[in-house]
Amino acid sequence: MVTGATSGIGRACAEHLIRAGYRVIITGRNIGELSRMADQYRRDVYPLCFDVRDRETAEGAVASLPPSWQEIEVLVNNAGLALGLEPEYEGSYDDWDTMIDTNVKGLLTMTRTIVPGMVARGRGHIINIGSVAGDAAYANGAVYCASKAAVKTITDGLRIDVAHTPLRVTLVKPGLVETNFSRVRFHGDADRASNVYKGIEPLTGDDIAATVVYAVQAPAHVQIAEILVLATHQANGSTIVRKQ
Repeated sequence: MVTGATSGIGRACAEHLIRAGYRVIITGRNIGELSRMADQYRRDVYPLCFDVRDRETAEGAVASLPPSWQEIEVLVNNAGLALGLEPEYEGSYDDWDTMIDTNVKGLLTMTRTIVPGMVARGRGHIINIGSVAGDAAYANGAVYCASKAAVKTITDGLRIDVAHTPLRVTLVKPGLVETNFSRVRFHGDADRASNVYKGIEPLTGDDIAATVVYAVQAPAHVQIAEILVLATHQANGSTIVRKQ
């Protein structure tokens, strides 16, 4: 199961997992794109349309899965976003609520819904998509950074909680990835979004998806606990060397 699978990193993860031989439950809010992916990949995907912020709907969607799709072996908690880039004291309450409800509470909802079955069956792999932003705050991004720091802590805590089982837990922390991430952050401002990637060759969704598949395909006794993936000229969340 890949959450937020209709674009960016999530879509790339779904496609790479399909190529690796998995059948993939794709989830997201965009019913049109879910339907197009279902038409494209047919028997390899099962679409579920819901918002991870809506706990009741998310639980109901998972419960509705046909028996042949219910034993989820890999959960990729990808659904997430950044909204706004302004000083904390000028931030939007609505933006904060959306980020926290999606990046933190939505991830917890999916974990609580899927992982008990993995524990009962004695197999499973949970991959949470964090961010380099979770390592340290950067200017005007405090709440987004805090939400991704929470993902790091939640992931580490889950790894401890399932250490007595064969389950594996991985945190993937991308740096600068060119998707629709910045367009969403800037509420559709395409010019402002494109400036984020100027002067540097950023990562792609495919780069992150390849890392996810690498972790999934490691031998059963190998747990890739955490992977930080940066563009070559990015040193951390706030240090980026751009060509003039």
